[in-house]
Amino acid sequence: MDFWFTLILIVDVIVALCIIGLVLLQHGKGADVGAAFGSGASGSLFGASGSANFLSRTTAILAVVFFLTTFVLAYLVTHKPRAGGGVMDTVKERPQPAQQQVPASPPAPEAAKASDAAKSKANEVPK
Repeated sequence: MDFWFTLILIVDVIVALCIIGLVLLQHGKGADVGAAFGSGASGSLFGASGSANFLSRTTAILAVVFFLTTFVLAYLVTHKPRAGGGVMDTVKERPQPAQQQVPASPPAPEAAKASDAAKSKANEVPK
């Protein structure tokens, strides 16, 4: 899984850099297309209007590839399997039946007073 994530991430970054380069190569509609290749439009590699069509089509194809790889990366990140653990970690525990507890009888009043007096003496700080 990590291999595919890394591979798709590398393809995504390379496609993004190619899109940036192609967009920078293209000129606006009012610009002369042949100026990008150094001379007149008819002397360019793709003909009079061929370079504009080639660059725009390539940019569109790379944009589709970029969006697809980005969606795949988002899916891989949000649907990662849990690390560690075993099959038994997914099993829910059944609640234990509640055991009835017998209430403890309250201490005798004299014993409670004696224990309170012993506690108060133990908490006193000597002067």
